[in-house]
Amino acid sequence: MRFLHTSDWHLGRRFHGEDLIDHQRKMLAHICATARTQQVDALLIAGDIYDRAIPSLDAARLFNWALHELADLNIPTIMISGNHDSAHRLGIGSGLYAKAGVHLRTDPADAPRPVLLDDPHGPVAIYGVPYLHPTMVHEQMQVETPSHQAVLTAALDAIRADLATRPEGTRAVVLAHAFITGADTSGSERDISVGGVAHAGTAVFDGIHYTALGHLHRPQAVNDRIHYSGSPLAYSFSEVGHTKSLALVDMAADGTPTVTRQDIPADLHLPLARLTGRLEDLLADPAHAPLADAWLHVTLTDPARPYEAMNRLRQRFAHTLDMKHEPATIPAQATDTPTYRDRVRGRGDLDITRDFITAVRGTAPTGDEQVLLQEAVDHMHLLAQQKESV
Repeated sequence: MRFLHTSDWHLGRRFHGEDLIDHQRKMLAHICATARTQQVDALLIAGDIYDRAIPSLDAARLFNWALHELADLNIPTIMISGNHDSAHRLGIGSGLYAKAGVHLRTDPADAPRPVLLDDPHGPVAIYGVPYLHPTMVHEQMQVETPSHQAVLTAALDAIRADLATRPEGTRAVVLAHAFITGADTSGSERDISVGGVAHAGTAVFDGIHYTALGHLHRPQAVNDRIHYSGSPLAYSFSEVGHTKSLALVDMAADGTPTVTRQDIPADLHLPLARLTGRLEDLLADPAHAPLADAWLHVTLTDPARPYEAMNRLRQRFAHTLDMKHEPATIPAQATDTPTYRDRVRGRGDLDITRDFITAVRGTAPTGDEQVLLQEAVDHMHLLAQQKESV
């Protein structure tokens, strides 16, 4: 049996203010096209359908469009809610969707209720475990300790109990949305730690032939039977250079999965890039011409933060979305740092102001700037005298 495994669509997400709806629509169309061309038997979507619990109208419209596209595949789609989703909102209409072959699992109580499929080798039971927030579901799941390990263990114990009632040789697939020990994070996932612990161990999924995970945005194998599909689009500059893919899973008669990564075509990627260097070099270097239309994260290494750096960058690189200043050389700091009171004791307002500019920018005020600072200090003294004379 063949599955296509994806997750972390984050419909409605914006990238440093850039609208991603059109990019996400093209990505969903690619996922559906891949399901057709690869002749998969089911599509597995492991959570974070939306980016927000209350999605934007554009995101909801896109999901509605996606539901119709999924129904037109004429294969079962199994989908769970993730930590970004509102399980209750996403689950509305799930009974009706199931009649069109789209099976939503958003209630922990439904985790042991599989979608049953068959191939020439026998039955396959596909279970969907929605994201389980430990403090919100541990009582419902009759778990004393509100931890990810405990609630996932309870859910999988219920699944194994159901699996034991199925015909001998039934192969089991589980969808889950969690952070499993041994996996690598990126910079775009929301923290799900509870009590400082965000993860659960791989032993939770013992007895399951394939576990289709969501939550982490980097495609990766935790082990031979537990895989993250990763997000189909990059959602932070930390993901620049990541290879985005869909997971194509071929399950043998004995349940052994073979996972092949289907790389996302380059023309569907967000146009992300990083640049590092001095401002004048970045503005003048002809080698950077191909990045004129890219979405950029720029790190400036000038000794002092350049004046109006973002505006100047955007004159050449219109889509500079994020910028930080990291001087190539940082002045050595004194080991005994004086307090603010010690630093300003006995000093005039102009000296304090000059030191502030130097500390923030990395260089002392120029001659013209010192004239302006003197005028500002004199003006404030005049205002103070006028106030006292009233």
